[in-house]
Amino acid sequence: MTDSATAPAHRPDGYSPFAHLTAPNMQLYRQVMRVFVGAKERFAVHLRPEDVHAALPADVRPAELDTVVKTLDSLVKWGNLRADPDTARVTAVEDFYRKRFIYQLTRAGEAAEEALAGYDEALGRRGALQAVALHDIVTQLRALLVLSADERPDPAKTHLALDALASRFGALADNARAFMGSLQRTIDLHEVEEEVFLAYKDRLVQYLERFIQDLITLGGRIAQLILELEEGGRIGILLRAAAGREAADATPEESGQAEQQAYERWTGRWDGLGAWFISRDGRESQARLLRGRALGAIPQLLAVVRALGERRAGRSDRSADFRTLARWFAEAPDDDSRHRLWRTAFGLHPARHLTVDADTLAARAAGPVPAATPWAAAEPLRISPQLRRTGSYERRGKPRKVEDRQDRRRHLAEVAAKQAAETAAARARLVTDGTTRLSELGELDPMAFGLFLQLLGDALATWRPGMRHTVATSNDGSMEIRLSALADGGTAQIATPSGTFRGPDHLIEIVDLTDGDRDR
Repeated sequence: MTDSATAPAHRPDGYSPFAHLTAPNMQLYRQVMRVFVGAKERFAVHLRPEDVHAALPADVRPAELDTVVKTLDSLVKWGNLRADPDTARVTAVEDFYRKRFIYQLTRAGEAAEEALAGYDEALGRRGALQAVALHDIVTQLRALLVLSADERPDPAKTHLALDALASRFGALADNARAFMGSLQRTIDLHEVEEEVFLAYKDRLVQYLERFIQDLITLGGRIAQLILELEEGGRIGILLRAAAGREAADATPEESGQAEQQAYERWTGRWDGLGAWFISRDGRESQARLLRGRALGAIPQLLAVVRALGERRAGRSDRSADFRTLARWFAEAPDDDSRHRLWRTAFGLHPARHLTVDADTLAARAAGPVPAATPWAAAEPLRISPQLRRTGSYERRGKPRKVEDRQDRRRHLAEVAAKQAAETAAARARLVTDGTTRLSELGELDPMAFGLFLQLLGDALATWRPGMRHTVATSNDGSMEIRLSALADGGTAQIATPSGTFRGPDHLIEIVDLTDGDRDR
């Protein structure tokens, strides 16, 4: 047999299966590889050149079959495809020596296509704020709370519950990041047309409002469940059980450290979940930041709509101003006029104006210097020798002594302790003994009134037309407010040092969720 009867075998060199991405006719190479990926999904192993030519989209399909053959040979050279002699159609000796091949995907080519598919998916991913994931997280946390009641929780059930919780939380976090990124691109009108933006902006605003309501309602509940599981180290027992089940499948060489490594992984995931929903150590939770970002996106979206409306109405904007200014520059009669227009529009002047004083103004009035005067022909600047030598008029002296900051640290610690005590007192002041009227809360100091407004805002954010009762939890999971409408109505007044707060009267109950003596 001669060498012409077989195609040369090429092994991929490094990342050569990706070489077609930078080659000419890249689109044709990509479409040919997609034809082979689609054929593999249909369990077709080999393809002939005419099969590939017929399967290509009409907009990239070459007129000649030889172009497809050359494309296939290049992909074989790069390691994406493998070529085998096509002996099925040999009917004569002349056909045997003619170059006929059938092609199939190589492992390297298939791996490259999988990587490119993942890249395209990540690049085009917009993400979503998943309210359903919040409900699933609540369900899994309740299941873990039930399992923690046993002295020896079932390892299989514990591992399944923790695995489902980690999966749903990971999907929620990833989708939230992708959605907020795509939302910012939408606000900036990047990768989106104005007509498309105006068409779906109402649905986007409603979507954000609905998710914010679910995040307020369920975020506090999730924070409360996390705190209950952490109470008394109950979650540590569950994490140990899950780690032990994972370590059971470890090899003998890894069995010594497998359980500890698995426990550390689960501890890291749990800490990430807690940081997402609970504000700790002076750091705001990710849920609170996401809520603020989503709330801030609504007025930004409305501002974009208003700007687009003004632009369509023909009102002036920055781009129109610059185009007008460019036309003025083009219509200026000479360079002096253009220089005056530049100084008027931008307020920028030559550097010699930085040393203007009374003497400079008098000298310039006596002998004005045209703006087009070269620096070499202009009056030189008088610079102090000291400034030229040192770069500063200031005299150098001894370095300052190291400042003792112990007093300031002590002061900051006292301020932090005072603020913590004021917050605790405000929470204790707001807690009600059962249900009471809003008008019966009495006078509130500024700290208690600020906390009350925050709780009331969380409750009213979940209120919808037709509702008579709502329950909301503070973002840190420490307090719960229950608000009910009154049939007789009325007006509530709450006195504060800054004035009187007035509004419709309601039945209200505020509960401190951190109080261990409260009824569960």
